[in-house]
Amino acid sequence: MSALQELGALLRLRLLQLAALAGLLATVGFIAVNSKYCVRDLDIWWHLKVGDWIVQNLAVPHTGILSRTAAHRPWVAYSWGYEILLSRAYAWFGLHGMGTFGVLLTLAVAFCVFWMLRRLAGRFWPALVLTAIACSAFLFDMMPRPGFFSITLFSVTLALILEANRSGQVQKLYWLPLIFLFWSNLHIQFIYGLFLVGLFLGINLVQRVAAHFGIVPGFLAPAAVPAGPLAIVFAACVLATLVGPYSYHLYGVIAEYSRAKLTYSMIIELQPLSFRSYSNYVELLLGAAGFFVVGRQKRIDLFKLALLVLASVAAFRTMRDAWFLCIPAAACIADVPVEEAEHEPRETWPELAGVFACVALTLLLFARGTDFTTRGLDRAISGTFPVNAVNFLRQNPPPGPLYNTFDWGGFLMWYMPQYPVSIDGRNDLYGDEMDAPAFKTDNGDPSYKTDPVLNEAGIVLLRKTDGLVSTLDLDPRFRKIYEDKIASVFVRASQDAR
Repeated sequence: MSALQELGALLRLRLLQLAALAGLLATVGFIAVNSKYCVRDLDIWWHLKVGDWIVQNLAVPHTGILSRTAAHRPWVAYSWGYEILLSRAYAWFGLHGMGTFGVLLTLAVAFCVFWMLRRLAGRFWPALVLTAIACSAFLFDMMPRPGFFSITLFSVTLALILEANRSGQVQKLYWLPLIFLFWSNLHIQFIYGLFLVGLFLGINLVQRVAAHFGIVPGFLAPAAVPAGPLAIVFAACVLATLVGPYSYHLYGVIAEYSRAKLTYSMIIELQPLSFRSYSNYVELLLGAAGFFVVGRQKRIDLFKLALLVLASVAAFRTMRDAWFLCIPAAACIADVPVEEAEHEPRETWPELAGVFACVALTLLLFARGTDFTTRGLDRAISGTFPVNAVNFLRQNPPPGPLYNTFDWGGFLMWYMPQYPVSIDGRNDLYGDEMDAPAFKTDNGDPSYKTDPVLNEAGIVLLRKTDGLVSTLDLDPRFRKIYEDKIASVFVRASQDAR
């Protein structure tokens, strides 16, 4: 084969690889567009409303704004950076902008996972296949919330750590403090990244102390990165998380979440794996493959092993944290030493720009043939949230205050702001002491008669399937004034009479 023929074959292979990457990203985009999770998410609406409040007031909140029952309780809007971006996407482009923002976040997760695996594997096809497997295990079981920023930045952080561990060059980690500066102002799960860096430092120190005392097991890979500079990087990362409007108060929120119990038993995505979905089995197999690859090396990397063990505990305990196992497992599989000759040149920025352009054009053409339009997104919202019930209350406004079902609090905060909500998805604001009575009352528990929030309410807006609906039908203190396929509205009987 002549040199010209070899060049042609190489170009054809490169084009095939770029086309495959574009195809993977386009597929992710198709699913995101079809699911419309970007507007069907229960929590997206309070994030939007908080973002609007921050923009209007040029400040971040420190109490439970927009809530009737928790307005004076301390609260930290730890995703304020995300909320501003979401607010501007809606303000500038309406529902379509908000939906596109969610699709772009989903694509960013898929691309960052590929970017990480491509750097670690050194080869295109293993990275692409691993990306597809990992994303199928967690990406579409989640909504495009602030946590997507955590997934992208976690992938970048893990890639830098494993590259430094492989090369012994701590300089690769000098980007981490800047990453944590942004991360800590976008989402509270920056603590997962800080745990990652801390674990890397801790394993490094343990191995060096053991080596000092002559304990050097032959089956373990030695610590490669100098401990001193690594400790400085970790300290700089911690300090970077304090640079923001909430500073050290973010760690108070983390402590509160660690003590919460009720939300982990009541909210489905916070419960352990049920193995009712294929993605749960993919997660299990991917984790097992990660352990297998780490264990079959001649010298086991203690950091990788410890990370997989701890990530498994977290991920199997909470479905929402599936990514916390899938990404490290995929990274451990990709980060297997190969001959330098087998490494392929990574995609250049012009090549990636071409891929992104193809994906954008493909999704634009695809979206035009679907209902991913303002009208279509509006229909998705109306099928999930009590739009018609709220429109009825706008035309026939009874006196409040409002009692609302837990799931709709965020939407009502945005769509019916004239009635401050009784509860919403900000579990860190309400805590178990306020969430527990709300869950019981929504389910029609006999204790509803002594629920002070319900007893002082003038309007009660519930899902038609809530147990409290049939209970209030028999309660002479309330009268149903509206009902449709998804919502029921009650008012005080005396108010209705007036």
